[in-house]
This record gives sequence, structure tokens and C-alpha cells, in this order.
Amino acid sequence: MEYVRAKKHLGQHFLRDENIAFQVSQSISDAAVNVLEIGPGMGVLTKHLLANKKLNLYVVEIDTESISFLHKYYPELNDRIIEGDFLKMDIESLFADNYTIIGNFPYNISSQILFKAYDHKDKVDEVVGMFQKEVAERIASKPGKKAYGILSVLLQAFYDIEYLFTVEPHVFDPPPKVQSAVIRLIRNKTTHLNCNEILFKKVVKMAFNQRRKTLRNSLSFYTFKQDFIDSGMLTKRAEQLSVEDFVTMTNAISE
Repeated sequence: MEYVRAKKHLGQHFLRDENIAFQVSQSISDAAVNVLEIGPGMGVLTKHLLANKKLNLYVVEIDTESISFLHKYYPELNDRIIEGDFLKMDIESLFADNYTIIGNFPYNISSQILFKAYDHKDKVDEVVGMFQKEVAERIASKPGKKAYGILSVLLQAFYDIEYLFTVEPHVFDPPPKVQSAVIRLIRNKTTHLNCNEILFKKVVKMAFNQRRKTLRNSLSFYTFKQDFIDSGMLTKRAEQLSVEDFVTMTNAISE
């Protein structure tokens, strides 16, 4: 079989371990039907997803060498191989119904993939992905932990997040200099937050952009209602607040 050269500028670290690939493929929920794999590379995960005949699988790949490889060795995908940049792509047109995102995500764009999933949360029911371990821990982290941050709050508002397992560097080619981890995000029952969601996102980002400061200082741009000021929450730091606390704080901003 031919071999695709991993390209550093694309953040490629091809998964070579069949057992890990099988574990990842088995991590999607039984309810999944429409599945979009991002960055299939040489198809080690794709192969296991194709074995599940109930899945309507599409793959999106930016690397032309990988695209040629997939067409040659996975002809059954046919026109379901999409060439392009997932971050710039209109993915809503691929599926009439909701879908699952899965992949051994390029580490240099993994956070942006999740921000896009968040922006399309009404269509993205589930995300199963391989991430740099540090990023995976950040996404799954709870309030009060050092890793807790912007993605933790935004994603946990709409998804139940589970850290599944850690993956060692030697199962990739080339091996990354860090450990990796697989996590699963499953859409919860929250359809909307009880606040202005655009403002909520701005507040969360601003609070964590100066996370060492108290909220009174990091959010000094905003004016808060007096009863909220009296509550003492502004004396805390961003990582101490739950999703519900951020909702409360968003509602406390004076117009």
C-alpha cells in the first residue's frame, strides 16, 4: 500500500494503531447515523467507521495527497470524500438531519473545530475526537480547576463531556511530543440559555482573557446591577464560576 507523508504545516500525526482506531470508532453513540470525519488522512479510522453499515459517513480532508489515497483505497466513499478546509466550509448542506463529528483532529486547529461545533450546536449532536491531552482536559475540566477555561464553559453549557482514554505518542506517525486523549461530547437537553447568548459568549471570553484578575477588573468594561455587585461574585476569578454563574452574571449587566 502507498504511504502518505505527514505534513507539519497541516498538523498531521497519522494514527497507526488499529486497536486505538477501533476504540475511537466504537465511542460514538448507538443513535449516530450521519457522521462527518475530519482529517481522515490514510483512513485508519475511516475503515472502522465504514464497517458500521448503518452510518452515513462523509469525510472532509484538506490534503490533496490524502484525498488521492482515499479515492484509491476507499472507493466506496465515492462522492462522500469532501476536499476542503472544514473551518471554512458550509457543512450544514451535507446532512438534512443532525450529525456527529469524529476524527483524529489536527492539533493546530482542534480548538477551532470545537468553536465551530459550538456555533452549529443545533445540528451537531455529538463530537468524538482525538486531542492533545492538555486540550482534552481543558474541555472536560470542572470549575475550580486550573485547566477550566473558555471552551469548558461554552461547551459544557450545551454538551455533556466525557474524557474517555489517554493515548501515548508512539501510536502516531510521526509521534507528537505530547500525550493525546479521546473525549466525547453529547448534546444535552439545553436548547437555549436563559440569557443573551451572544453577550454570554463575549463575557466568558473576556473573563478568561485576564483570568488572573478578579472579575471586577477583567470585566470592568461592563456595568452591573447593584444587587449583583453586592452579591460578591465579582470578587471571584473566572475559573471559579459555573455555567449557571456566567448566565447569572450576563443577566446582571445593565443595558
